[in-house]
Amino acid sequence: MRLVEVKLSNFRGYANETSIEIDPLTVLIGRNDAGKSSVLDALDIYFNDSQIERDDCCVRTDCDDVTITCVFDSLPKTLVIDDQHPTSLSAEYLLRDDGKLEIAKIFNCAALKGKLGKIVARANHPSTPGVHDLIGLKIAELKKRARDNGVELGGTNETVKAQLRAAIWAHAADLALAEREVDLTKESGQDIWEQIKTHLPVFALFKSDRASTDQDAEAQDPLKAAVKEAIRRREVELGNVVSEIRRELELVAARTVDKIREMSPDLANQLRPAVKNKNWDSLFTVTLTGDDDIPINKRGSGTRRLVLLNFFRAKAEDASENRGTGVIYAVEEPETSQHPNHQIMLLEAFEDLVEQSRCQVILTTHTPTLARRVSADALRLVALSADGVPFVESGRTDATRRKIKDSLGVLADHDIKVFLGVEGKHDISFLRHMSSMLASVEPDIPDLDAAERAGLLMFIPLSGSNMELWVTRLAGLGRPEFYLTDHDERPPARPRYHRQIAEWTARGCIAWATSKRELENYLHPAVLIAEEPGYPGTGADDFESVPMLFAQAAHRAAPNAPDWDTLGEEQRKDKASRAKKRLNTTCAQRMTPSLLSESDPNGDIRSWLRAIGERLNA
Repeated sequence: MRLVEVKLSNFRGYANETSIEIDPLTVLIGRNDAGKSSVLDALDIYFNDSQIERDDCCVRTDCDDVTITCVFDSLPKTLVIDDQHPTSLSAEYLLRDDGKLEIAKIFNCAALKGKLGKIVARANHPSTPGVHDLIGLKIAELKKRARDNGVELGGTNETVKAQLRAAIWAHAADLALAEREVDLTKESGQDIWEQIKTHLPVFALFKSDRASTDQDAEAQDPLKAAVKEAIRRREVELGNVVSEIRRELELVAARTVDKIREMSPDLANQLRPAVKNKNWDSLFTVTLTGDDDIPINKRGSGTRRLVLLNFFRAKAEDASENRGTGVIYAVEEPETSQHPNHQIMLLEAFEDLVEQSRCQVILTTHTPTLARRVSADALRLVALSADGVPFVESGRTDATRRKIKDSLGVLADHDIKVFLGVEGKHDISFLRHMSSMLASVEPDIPDLDAAERAGLLMFIPLSGSNMELWVTRLAGLGRPEFYLTDHDERPPARPRYHRQIAEWTARGCIAWATSKRELENYLHPAVLIAEEPGYPGTGADDFESVPMLFAQAAHRAAPNAPDWDTLGEEQRKDKASRAKKRLNTTCAQRMTPSLLSESDPNGDIRSWLRAIGERLNA
């Protein structure tokens, strides 16, 4: 199940129901005390049953009830709520009109410590009297309702509530489906909720003010699991050691008792040798130290936070794998105590996680460093109205993007010499590898990775859907701007973004489109075949989809893989996305200057890099 929306009502500053869209990567931005952390805390209460208190009620209302609602897609196809008899959320009329699942938890916070009062599904549910309340009925009540409604139960297993409900609903002339709240706290509703819970994603919250030493429980949990796993792999060997030692100790103890018996038979008769041993995992603790044997908890706050963040990721991934569900990483202010380069590395790590279909990431930030590196579609502006009420707007609208720009500023860096706009993060990876490889042997080629780390160059991921926004976004900053887009369209058609390229060029920027379909087409076929021997491409067609062909080769090489043609469109796209990452990392690293000369005979890549290098060296 994937979280797509959260709604808050009467929770802290959110008096009226406020909806926040959640994407695979969502970045909540805004000033301090705007309400960003409240969103993450609400999700922690919802998913992890964290404590809710009376002070969590909004001070602007007199209501004691707090409602936290989550909306999901990617739902399980079936649920087993009656022994071995599957049903589905749609068959139980528990989905909204759009096919999504909306579950609200209602907490009563009249006392100092709040408690969960009710769980409801807001669904397009039958409202006709006589068939509107079947979820809450027991078997005997369902049978009586069937008789009262004149329902024939021939062929219906009368011991299965789901089948009884289906028969009654099928017999009704008009269900009068309407948006209703269906109670999930009793009878079949409770059983359904218990099944839904097993499919909920793991929610892992990392707050900016949490403790950060390598002896914290969060840090130790994944390491303790690693100890247990290591011991489990040596269980037979360690068991033999324990048995041998036990035999020796029992023999010594028995001889001691025999000696006692010679002096005091009565005392000896009261003694019984007993050998006990501790669990092996109690003998080991793990701490991380540096080259100078300095433990993490003695290192700087940035290092401690970076290490603990990755402990936290390990724990969350372990939990999600054990449950077979997805995982949501909620990270508050990941930039805290981090060097700008580490901030970028963290964001790239989060983006890699999102590419795994089971991962979502929600970040809060009020620094432009992270906000400018993600698609505007992923941004959510959290701000306060004139009367102090928080509101949330999606970055999908031009008006909100302007507010975000005004709130954060476009850029806070002053040493940057060049902005380089590309379509996405994989293009950044490709250019980093190509420039580093060429710079080592061609002095007039800049190493873009080194320039970025030195703060002289900034990559700008344009994202195709937001290309229009970036046409003028950096105007007026007084820095050289370079833009590189894919051609995409097979000639004689013009490049896909020809209009944007013309606008960039008109205001003095340098903009190019690839002469091939996309950057992956500049990879030499020999490199692709070396990485994936089944790759069918020859490189002769500059407009073939290299990621898709590479994905096909990887799929067919996997054991017991189904036929490629049987895969759905989304599955193919997902495989192509994963292939794209390999192409722009592993394969790009295999390239050499001579191979590039063969795959790029017109010298496109070298000419782009030299032009950028001239401005970096100016």
